Amino acid sequence: MVHKAKILLVDDRPENLLALEAILSALDQTLVRASSGEEALKALLTDDFAVILLDVQMPGMDGFETAAHIKRRERTRDIPIIFLTAINHGPHHTFRGYAAGAVDYISKPFDPWVLRAKVSVFVDLYMKNCQLREQAALLRLQLEQGAPVGAGNGAKQPLGLVAELSARLAAVEEQAEVLGRQLDEGSGAAAVATAAHLDRKLNGLRRALDALEPGGASVVRQSGPE
Repeated sequence: MVHKAKILLVDDRPENLLALEAILSALDQTLVRASSGEEALKALLTDDFAVILLDVQMPGMDGFETAAHIKRRERTRDIPIIFLTAINHGPHHTFRGYAAGAVDYISKPFDPWVLRAKVSVFVDLYMKNCQLREQAALLRLQLEQGAPVGAGNGAKQPLGLVAELSARLAAVEEQAEVLGRQLDEGSGAAAVATAAHLDRKLNGLRRALDALEPGGASVVRQSGPE
């Protein structure tokens, strides 16, 4: 069963939230509303999100402050944040958004197709990461039990599944390259912020996968010749 990703929409104006829902409904994911920074932080305490669309100009806790809280939490620090703003204060204002941890910064009114495409890439990355973690957990369990993965004559040996997971990770890395191209619209800061975020995620996954290989090889050797 394929689970839907959750996308957090944060804006103090109901009409803006409604517009975002209309734009992103075609992605067929779960859209969660938050009308303030405080409400967004509460939602992040219990749910995992693929990406956050965060309005900059909000009364009380604005988007920058909300993003700072998100990035300080271990649970949420790696969630991509796309800032949305109706006011363009120039390069300094944009830089502040990237400094707060945003992977992109979009001024309103924005192109609905572009926004949907960017969010879609982050959702795809999130789903691939979830699949990879589930497969890695399954592999780790099978290695601990010293049993082949799967059932029946078609069961996979653990080392073979390591190779399969490596291929899955390569697909995520390829998707990251697509993301870089889509976000490259002449904004160097956006490219740098996005690359840094993805490098952290992909490097962590690659290290975790590499750590499984020696154990997998050991189990295969103990199981005898093929």
